[in-house]
Order: sequence, then structure tokens, then C-alpha cells
Amino acid sequence: MKTSWLIRTMVVPVTVFGLAIAIPAVAQETSSNPPASESMHQAGQSMEQAGSDTMAAARHAGEGTATAMRDTKITAKVKTALHEAGITKRADIHVTTIAGVVQLNGSVPSTGTASRAVQLAKQTEGVKAVTNDLVVLNTSKTD
Repeated sequence: MKTSWLIRTMVVPVTVFGLAIAIPAVAQETSSNPPASESMHQAGQSMEQAGSDTMAAARHAGEGTATAMRDTKITAKVKTALHEAGITKRADIHVTTIAGVVQLNGSVPSTGTASRAVQLAKQTEGVKAVTNDLVVLNTSKTD
């Protein structure tokens, strides 16, 4: 019973995978078969390239994670600055950060409040730029 399970779960998939890899190599029509040393060299180069590609992908994923963590930290700092300045008491501001660029969305009671929010965001460590998408609800007031 265990042997049958082993064949179904291990041997058959490995055999199918091996055939899938081998068939294109066998199907190539060449006037002469390359020497075994050349085939091994090509296989080694392919493996080296695969390893290099894997390293690049891992590095890229790590960089993306680091950027996301920096962006989260910047967003928290901007929200804290807005809260400590009392701006969030009178406004509904949403903060998002992508690659160091802070975007302010929401509504504020005046253009002065919007300007102060942008100023605080720009002064926050790590911020590269600020996109102001704030809507002023009451244009008759200026802080």
C-alpha cells in the first residue's frame, strides 16, 4: 500500500518532469550531436543563469519590502505630526506613502489648514515629495 502511494506521489511526477525536460533536448535536430562536455558546459551555464536570476529576484523582493517598511514609517510620522499640530481635530485627512512620496487626501476646513498639513508632511524625515489632494470644505475661512 505504501509503495503504491509512493509511486503515485513521487515517482510518477518526477518521471513526468524528467521527460518534459528531456523531450525538447531530444527533439532538437542537429547535423551532429555535440560532445558530452559541451552539453555539460551548456547545462552549467543554464544553471548559473538560473541562480543569478533567482538572486536578482530575491534582491528585488528585499528592496521592495524595505521600501514598503520605510513608507509605512513615513506615513506614521506624518499622521503623528498632523495630530500633534491639532490639524486632525478639524479635518479628515488620509495619508498614504509610496516610495517616499506622501499623498494627502480628504477634507479640511480652510486653505490655511491644507497648507499647514502639506508643510508638516514636507518637513517629515524621509519624505521626497507631497501630493496635495485635500479638498477645502469652507473657502470663506483662512487660518
